[in-house]
Parts: sequence; C-alpha cells; structure tokens
Amino acid sequence: MNKVMIVTGGSRGIGAAVVRLAATEGYAVCVNYLNNQQAAEELVAAIIAKQGKAIAVQADVAKEEDILRLFKQVDARLGTVTALVNNAGILDRQTRIENIDYERVRRIFATNVLGSFICAREAVRRMSTKLGGKGGAIVNISSTAARLGAPNEYVDYAASKAAINAFTLGLSKEVAAEGIRVNAVSPGIVYSDIHASGGEPDRVERVKDSIPMKRGGTPEEVAEAVLWLLSEKASYTTGSILDVAGGR
Repeated sequence: MNKVMIVTGGSRGIGAAVVRLAATEGYAVCVNYLNNQQAAEELVAAIIAKQGKAIAVQADVAKEEDILRLFKQVDARLGTVTALVNNAGILDRQTRIENIDYERVRRIFATNVLGSFICAREAVRRMSTKLGGKGGAIVNISSTAARLGAPNEYVDYAASKAAINAFTLGLSKEVAAEGIRVNAVSPGIVYSDIHASGGEPDRVERVKDSIPMKRGGTPEEVAEAVLWLLSEKASYTTGSILDVAGGR
C-alpha cells in the first residue's frame, strides 16, 4: 500500500519537521499551509530534489470547504491518505481571561479543534475498513498546556488542546476495530515560531530552567515521536497521548 500523508500546517515548525522526516521514510506527503506559500513550496522542492514525492496545498482548516478541497486534491494527486497529522494550530497574545474576547476564542477553537475534527472525519471516511478503506493512522498534535492550563498566558489555547486530548481518546476507541489507530503527541516547550504569535518570541529561553531537562525541545524531536506513532512499530498503540516535553 502506498504511504500517503497529510500534514496540516506543514510549512513551518513541527509540521515541517514531520514532513521532512516522513519523506525520508517513504511517504508521499501533502504539505498543507495557510499563508506561507513560499515556505511550503520550498519544502516540497527540497523533497523532490531528493527523489521524494510531495505537494503543497493551500487550505484553511478552519473552513470545512477548504478541508474538502484539500482531501480531494490529495486523492487526485497522491492517492488515498494513509496517515494524517493534525498539526495546524494557533494561539494569540499572552493575556488573562478578562481581556479575551469572543472572536479570539472562536478563531482558536475553529482552527485547533474543529479543523482537527473535520480533517479526521475525512481521513476516517477514506481509511475505515468498515467503509471500504484499508486502514491508516492519525496523530493529533496536542500540547502540555492541556494539563498545565497556561494561566496568565493563553487559557483558551490550553482548553483547545484539552479538547484535542479528549477527541483523541474517543475517536481511537470508535475506530479501533476499523483498522485505524489514533494517538496524540503532546509537545512541551519547543523552539518554534508559534511563540511569536503569543507576543514572546524568546519564551523558550525564559522558561527553560523550569523544565527538568533544563532545555527546550526541537521540532525534530517531536517529529520522531509522530513518525513512530504512525509506523507499524506502534501497531498496538492507540488512544495514547505521548508527552515530548523534557519531563515537564
């Protein structure tokens, strides 16, 4: 069976690291992106230059019509998806709840939760042996913020990731007998430009001493966990939430 992977938010950070590693492991990869077309196309070009197979597809996972278009393009250009990485996620500037408005929360949940849910739905429709598919695997990217709460920074983002954990557990049980494994990777403090979205690009340096290992993680370390969970080496693992957080 051809290995076909979709990575949402795949043009930067953890998503890009997953894309690069997946390509070396024989996946044909769809790099989904929202705005950064240049980064996505450069990543695809680098994979093709090494005889890999990859495409870039723009889609906003907060919009159902975009997700449907994304999956249809993958069907046509790469084949049926066998691995989905729900990586696309956003946060907003660090603040307390009294300063958080409705639109901010709606936007974060639309991308982080609804986007992952609808992408998983489309993957299950294609993977489920009950529906005529050949199986597959899904990895959702969560965050240790889901259990720490991110007080005084972004409790809305933390809540969205807690929803992802619950979704991972429920969906894993729902489709376990249909050839689909569903797991999550929960990164801790990782060197990624998502921190700039929260208004503190150097956040890792500020908090790294609170981490038992006394350092931030790398996107590549998270990617290794993702690819393991997608692989046959994890064939009896489903419903797991794997912390990659330096002990935090």
